[in-house]
Amino acid sequence: MDALIDGLNWIVNEGNDLLWTYILIALLLGLGVYFTIRTKFVQIRLFGEMFRVITEKKDGDSGVSAFQAFTISTASRVGTGNITGVALAIAIGGPGAVFWMWIVALIGMATAFVESTLAQVYKIKDGDQFRGGPAYYMQMALGNRKLGIIFAILLTLAFGFIFNSVQSNTIAESFGDVFNIPNWTVGIALVILAALIIFGGVKRIASVTQVLVPVMAILYILVALYVIIMNVTEIPAVFSLIVKSAFGLEEAAGGAIGIAIMQGVRRGLFSNEAGMGSVPNAAASANVSHPAKQGLVQSLGVFFDTIVICSATAFIIILAGVYKTGEQEGILLTQASLNVHVGDWAPYFLAGAILFFAFSSIIGNYYYGETNIEFINAHKNWLTAYRVGVLAMVMFGALAKVELVWNMADLFMGLMAVLNLTVIAILGKTAFKVLHDYTDQRKAGKNPEFFAKNIPGLKNTECWGEHHRD
Repeated sequence: MDALIDGLNWIVNEGNDLLWTYILIALLLGLGVYFTIRTKFVQIRLFGEMFRVITEKKDGDSGVSAFQAFTISTASRVGTGNITGVALAIAIGGPGAVFWMWIVALIGMATAFVESTLAQVYKIKDGDQFRGGPAYYMQMALGNRKLGIIFAILLTLAFGFIFNSVQSNTIAESFGDVFNIPNWTVGIALVILAALIIFGGVKRIASVTQVLVPVMAILYILVALYVIIMNVTEIPAVFSLIVKSAFGLEEAAGGAIGIAIMQGVRRGLFSNEAGMGSVPNAAASANVSHPAKQGLVQSLGVFFDTIVICSATAFIIILAGVYKTGEQEGILLTQASLNVHVGDWAPYFLAGAILFFAFSSIIGNYYYGETNIEFINAHKNWLTAYRVGVLAMVMFGALAKVELVWNMADLFMGLMAVLNLTVIAILGKTAFKVLHDYTDQRKAGKNPEFFAKNIPGLKNTECWGEHHRD
């Protein structure tokens, strides 16, 4: 039995690192560059447009607004990895890892645009809301429901169950260390709070995340800005260090160039989730007049996650200089670095940040699973069973050690990403045509409105007919 357990651990841990990491990096970067070129650098030339469309009102009464869909995806995307993952990347790869993190985020913005635009094109109407995502466009565009079901199962297991147990575990451990609160107490509180939100459906989830996400982001960014202002004379040197370390010109300041690249790429790719197939589930819920609008909004989400939030953590750590000792990594490195800047209240602030980041992830992850449960079987009993299962895993995570299931989730996420990336590579031409339709209307001075007939041969797009989409 011990040998079996050791073998399983190797498969989902070492085997995962050796195989899936390199496959995913090659696919994600390769397709990201391809999408960047084919969209004519949409993430740069339409960057300002992203801020315009994110503030638009809903195109009718159904669904949620573009901003609410953005906050649902950001709730899941911005998590404890923005605090611990960045610290780990810097501890192993040095400051240069931050540069490569920025590069892959800029490339990933194009991938995020494509997959979220496709989610909008092939979304379906479900009562007074919209649903969609990779499982849906696998069925609607490729006519392959079985492939969609496989994807839906992988996503539900990874995000709905396993990742949520990891998030609750992180909160429980943090509050136990800082406030000496028993894990079971934290677990019960999380279950109650989560139940109040998830049983209210997507509109309650959206109403909570549209408040929670801005609050958590603003508080964290304000602390980072305080640190930057207090060390403003050092900022040019920090940028110089990051760039030089990225190309191996400051070896004493970090790892070798290969390690810096690998750590930065991994952190950027796995933090912003571009291409993984998770975010499109939230993107499809928005009621917008043109699919490209939500594609632009979710592209901005990649920028916000990596360039803004991850960079805030990176500057806190690099300016403190504690990483040079090599004695800490992960949350301990972030805590030690913040302690240098703000003193003894650093652990309390980080505990609060982890609560906001991780709990919002629980809500966002839940919604991804809900959309895919509905795809597999729309019967209410399935959804109720899923909700109970999510709450059970939240409680389990607060009480248990979850290293093995975390590694298994990485394996599921790797499979999920390979499926999604293959499909969006096939369907990418549709997203390019949708973008072209959008930019043509904008050049004509219009507020773009999309109909399936705008693209010859486009089929199975039930929400984009001649009649009003609401």
